[in-house]
Amino acid sequence: MDLRSELLKSIWYGFTALDLERSGKVSKSQLKVLSHNLCTVLCIPHDPVALEEHFRDDDDGPVSSQGYMPYLNKYILDKVVEGSFIKENVDELCWTLTAKKNYRPDKNSCSVVPERDAFRLWCLFNFLSEDKYPLVMVPDEVEYLLKKICMAMSVELNCVELEDFLSQDTVQQGGITVWGFLDLMNSGKITRGIDKDIISMAVEEVYREIVGDVLKEGYLWKKGQLRRNWKERWFTLRPSYLSYYTGEDRKDCQGSIVLDENCCVEVLPDRDGKRCMFCLKTLSKTYEMSASDTKQRQEWTTAIQTAIRLHMEGKNSLHKDLKLKRREQREQREKRRQAKEEELQRLRALQEERERKLAELELLKEAQKQAQVLLEQDEQRRRQQYEQLQQALEVQLREAEEARVSMQAEMALKEEEAQRQKKRIQELEEMQKRLEEALQQEIKARLDEEAFRLAQAGLLAEEEEKMKALMSLQEEQEEYILKTQREKQELKQEMEAKSRALEEAQRQLEEVRANRHRVDQDVVAAQRKLRQASTNVKHWNVQMNRLMRPIGPGEKRPSLGSSFSTFQVPSQRDPGLRLIRRAEQDEESKENMDSRAGNEFEKRHSNASNGDMDIP
Repeated sequence: MDLRSELLKSIWYGFTALDLERSGKVSKSQLKVLSHNLCTVLCIPHDPVALEEHFRDDDDGPVSSQGYMPYLNKYILDKVVEGSFIKENVDELCWTLTAKKNYRPDKNSCSVVPERDAFRLWCLFNFLSEDKYPLVMVPDEVEYLLKKICMAMSVELNCVELEDFLSQDTVQQGGITVWGFLDLMNSGKITRGIDKDIISMAVEEVYREIVGDVLKEGYLWKKGQLRRNWKERWFTLRPSYLSYYTGEDRKDCQGSIVLDENCCVEVLPDRDGKRCMFCLKTLSKTYEMSASDTKQRQEWTTAIQTAIRLHMEGKNSLHKDLKLKRREQREQREKRRQAKEEELQRLRALQEERERKLAELELLKEAQKQAQVLLEQDEQRRRQQYEQLQQALEVQLREAEEARVSMQAEMALKEEEAQRQKKRIQELEEMQKRLEEALQQEIKARLDEEAFRLAQAGLLAEEEEKMKALMSLQEEQEEYILKTQREKQELKQEMEAKSRALEEAQRQLEEVRANRHRVDQDVVAAQRKLRQASTNVKHWNVQMNRLMRPIGPGEKRPSLGSSFSTFQVPSQRDPGLRLIRRAEQDEESKENMDSRAGNEFEKRHSNASNGDMDIP
């Protein structure tokens, strides 16, 4: 189904919604508004003059759908470029026009489908409907769509209600219309006891899968191309590309991988703490991903391979291909049904022919009996006549002999006729045998058909068991996901504790470095003061030595007055010598202290440089 056919289905609803009198005609002013809105949503320039030129001869009256179709094809659909517009906008425009007129659910009912879900169901109906107008959907496609919705809701389809609905005369004759389908959904017969939010999520999932061509969606772990770290992303697979987002709301697209015939998928062994790994190889890059379990990995690899196969076959939609295959299967089933009906008609004709031949055989037998009775009567009459003639007319013996010869010839003819009748009876008996053989073959065919039905019932039972096993696997998967989330929360708390401990250690290290810097400054200041004190001590020692120099023998003191005219040698040791010696000892002790202080400074400086300084 090409793009033009899809657009025409939606536009047909918009055109019929404008036809209020159901006459197949719409006024020119309404067509102008419809054409302008179509050009707007299809992103093509609108030419209002073209509509006037096209319907110049019908200025006053309404315009029929046959007259609007050439204008629609020439001035609108021929200018449409695929990919330049959003088809959902076209569907919303046509749905708005047709829903105002045709969709009127019972507002008091608790099973009313919301407006958005009704629009999606309308789009799904258009996608699966037959390519003929008025648009209808065959019962097989209705059952297929309802099974998809029920599968998305993880419930089983109510087959009894569905069969009652499909057994109606209107459905059996030409198929179901979209309004009948929406009435079925609003009646609650299929979705009885299910929450509206679950129904909405199921309808959205089926809508994205069938109309949006989404082959598969879900979370996967992806390895980065530059930083080589693992991040969880929401992946959406379509037949031509694989996109991944930060979350399932699909608002922040992180990238897109184009799929072509050069792409391939490979399963990888577990490594880097990741399990259920696989990679998608393109000509330029290799993307490594990790699924939650082996089943998810198998589903993703199979879906990606299906997308690559569709691209290689030149198909852009999986469900369009599946729809064509289902239509071919229905046509084949219809052909087989017609062939079976023709065979039954042929068998009925053979049975009627057999009954007719049997009736003819009965008539022939009855005619043979009547001929035998007549022959016996004629024989008796002839004998009487012969006796009478023999008794009465001896003279006419020759004539009687001739009459007897003629009667014998007639008897021979009668016998030949009887032989032909016997041969005809044998042919009828052989035909009866052939009819009985054909009847036996028909009985055998019916027995084979019954065996095939029993085998099919066994396959359905096996499919139900597999579905139960699938549900149990799904429950186990949900338990494993909850366990993984709890482990992830504990790991996150442990990482936060380690981060706080690391920050505390860094703060203590900064304090140690600051203390070491202050000690270095104090040592330098003390060393500077020590050098200044040493310099001052040396200076005063020199001055003291200079002032306290002793007087040698023979030298005279300067005269201090007239009463002391002579020099006297002191009787005791000169106290100046003791002062000089004490100054020298003090100088030596200070030099020792300087040397010890310098050694201590060098030792502390070396310890500080090696990071072994004691911190007060």
